[in-house]
Amino acid sequence: MDENSELLCEVPEAHADVVEKVRDVLPDDDTLYELADLFKMFGDSTRMKILFVLMESEMCVCDIAELLGISQSAISHQLRILKQSKLISSRREGKNIICFLADDHVRGIIDQGLSHVLE
Repeated sequence: MDENSELLCEVPEAHADVVEKVRDVLPDDDTLYELADLFKMFGDSTRMKILFVLMESEMCVCDIAELLGISQSAISHQLRILKQSKLISSRREGKNIICFLADDHVRGIIDQGLSHVLE
């Protein structure tokens, strides 16, 4: 017996009412593509560390690099990716670039993910 057989219907007949109901609320392909890209941002442990750090405090690039033990150029590269994905924002304070979470949605996504992992 195939290991995926437990996920197959014994009678391969769709339930039209359920299919139509869900089809009506399914986002379009472009929206789902953007959503998949967003979740890819959470698929890198360095980016996750940076996001967790920024959940606790706004920080400059050199402080993040010191805390995580990673070069400033590597941190800067990851910050650029996070900023392009609108997960973080930054501002200049004198000679420093201060980074912070873009909004509370980012915190919520991380909190939900962590809760799921810790279940």
